[in-house]
Amino acid sequence: MAQTAATEPSDSELQASAWDIEPLVDGEGQPGVERRLAEALERSKAFSERYAGRIAELDGAGLQEAMSELGAIHELVGRAGYYAALRFSTDTAEPANGALLQRVQEQETAIQTTLLFFELEWAALSDERAEQLLAGEGLDFCRHHLRNVRRYREHLLSEPEERILAEKSLTGAGAWTRLFEELTSAIGVELDAGGEKVALDVALSRLSLADRELRRTTAEAVTAALEPGLRTRAFLFNTLLADKATDDRLRRYPHWLAARNLANEASDESVQALIDAVSGRYEIARRWYRLKARLLGVERLADYDRMAAVTEDEVTYPFAQAREVVLDCYSSFSPELGALAKRFFDEHRIDAPVRPAKRGGAFCASAVPSVFPYVLLNYTSRRRDVLTLAHELGHGVHFALAARQGIFHQHTPLTLAETASVFGETIVFGRLLEEDTAPASRLALLAENLEDTIATVFRQVAMNRFEHLVHTARREEGELSVERFGELWAESQNEMLGDSVELTDGYRTWWSYIPHFIGSPGYVYAYAYGQLLALSVYQRYEQTGPELVPRYMELLAAGGSRSPEELGAIVGIDLADPGFWEAGLDLVARQLTEAEEAAHASGRL
Repeated sequence: MAQTAATEPSDSELQASAWDIEPLVDGEGQPGVERRLAEALERSKAFSERYAGRIAELDGAGLQEAMSELGAIHELVGRAGYYAALRFSTDTAEPANGALLQRVQEQETAIQTTLLFFELEWAALSDERAEQLLAGEGLDFCRHHLRNVRRYREHLLSEPEERILAEKSLTGAGAWTRLFEELTSAIGVELDAGGEKVALDVALSRLSLADRELRRTTAEAVTAALEPGLRTRAFLFNTLLADKATDDRLRRYPHWLAARNLANEASDESVQALIDAVSGRYEIARRWYRLKARLLGVERLADYDRMAAVTEDEVTYPFAQAREVVLDCYSSFSPELGALAKRFFDEHRIDAPVRPAKRGGAFCASAVPSVFPYVLLNYTSRRRDVLTLAHELGHGVHFALAARQGIFHQHTPLTLAETASVFGETIVFGRLLEEDTAPASRLALLAENLEDTIATVFRQVAMNRFEHLVHTARREEGELSVERFGELWAESQNEMLGDSVELTDGYRTWWSYIPHFIGSPGYVYAYAYGQLLALSVYQRYEQTGPELVPRYMELLAAGGSRSPEELGAIVGIDLADPGFWEAGLDLVARQLTEAEEAAHASGRL
C-alpha cells in the first residue's frame, strides 16, 4: 500500500537504484570511450577520402554502402558520447566527469567537421537525381532521413563556413550550455535555519505540500537560492540568445522558431495554429486555478500555490511500489511493453535517487539502437514521481521498439516524441485512480493529473511565449538586464494566468533555472503538441479497446522512419486537420469538469 507523508519509508531499493552504463563501452570504461572515438575519427577520414566530391557520382548501391558506413561511425560516436554524458549527469561536480565530457565533445566536433561534406553534397543534388537514387532498394534504413536533409538546402552555408561554425560551437553554445547545467546542479536551497541545503528539485517538490506556509517559505528559499548566480545565468542566456540570432541570420531563417519547426517537420502555420489554439483557451487554466483557490480556502492563488496538493492526504510511494504499479499497467496493456519496461529494472538502466550535484529533473536517454536506453529520475516518493517513472519508461519503450529502424530513424521529431510517454503516464494514472477509494485522495489524484496536463499544454505554450518575447527583445533591444528578463517572464505568465494567480516579486527570477531555454531553444511547444496528440490516441484506445494495441505498437516501432502525418495516420489521427488541436483541448476541458464534479462529491465545495 502507498504510505502517507507522515510515515515516509526508508526506501532501500530506491537508494540502490543506479544505472550501469558500462554496456555502452562493453565494460572498457574511459579507455573504451577513447578507443571508439579514435576509431570513429579514423573511419571518418577514410570516408572523406573515398567520397568527398563524389556524392553526385554514386549509384543506388554506392549510396547504400556510404550510408551504412556513416551509420557505423555514428554508432561509435554515440556509444562514447552517451557514456560521457550519462556519467556527467549523475555527478556534475566531479572534475573527471566534466573533463571526459569535454574530451568527447571535442572529438565529436572533429568527426562532424570531417563528415560535413556529405550532407552538403547530398543537399546540392537536383531533386530529380536525389529521388532517382532514393527509389533504389536497400535504403529503408535511411530514406526518410536523407529526404529530411534536403529540406535544409536553403539554410546550409559553404563547406568552409560550416566547418568553422561546427568547430567554434564547442567553445560557443555547447560550452555555455554545459556551464548552465553545472551552475544549476550546484544550487542548494536552505529550507530551515539549520543551514543544511537540499537540491533544487527536492525544494521544488515541496511546493506540492498542503501546508501553505511551508509552500510560501519554500518559494522564498528557492528565490534566495537563485539570487547569487542570477546575473551570471542572465549573461549566459543573453550570450546564447545573441548566438542564435547570428546563426539564424547567417542561415537565412526568417524568425527565431523557424529552425526548430524545420527540425520538427512542422510547418510554421501548423505550429502557430497550435499556439493560437492553446493561448485562445487559457481560460481553461484560469478556471482550474480559481477552483483550486476554493479548494485550498484562499481568495486567490499565489504562484507558490499552483502545484499545491488540494488535500492533506498526501500519499507517498516507495520505489518498489512504483515499479510494481508501472510494470503491471504496461503489461496489462501489452505484454511486450511490460517486458521491455521490466528490462530497465533488471538491467540497471535507471538511476533514481536524489544526490548532491546530480542533474535535476528526469529524462530518458536513447543511447544507440544496439544498446538498451537509460532513465534518470530524481525520485522523492511522491505520487507524481510514480507518474514521472511511467512517463520516462514510455520514452524508453518507444526508443527500444524503434531501435529496429537503426540509427537514422530511431528518433521521431519532437512533436511526436511525447506520444508513448504521455500515453503510458495516462494508463498508470487510470490505475492509481481506480485503486484509490478515499474521496480526498481521489480528488488529489484527479487534481494532480489535471495540474500536469495544464502544465504540459498551457504552461509550455506560455513558456514558448516567453521565449518569443526574449528572442525578439534581444534582437531589437540588445543585451537584456535581469530585470528585463523578469518583466518578460511575468508578462508571458500573466497572459496565461490572468487574474486567477498572483505572481510574487520573487517569482520573476524563476525563468533562470529552466534548461530548455538554454540548450534547446524553441523546444517547449512540442510538449503541448505531444500531450494533445497522446490524449487523442488514448481517447481512441478507450473507444476501440484492444484492437488499437497493434496499431499503437506499429506507431512506436516506426520511430522516425515516416513523416509525422504518416505516423499519426497509423492510429487514425489526422495531424493536418486544424481542428485536431481543438479536439485535444476539449479533452482537457472535460478533465476539468471531472475534477469539479469530484470536488463536489468529496464535499469540498
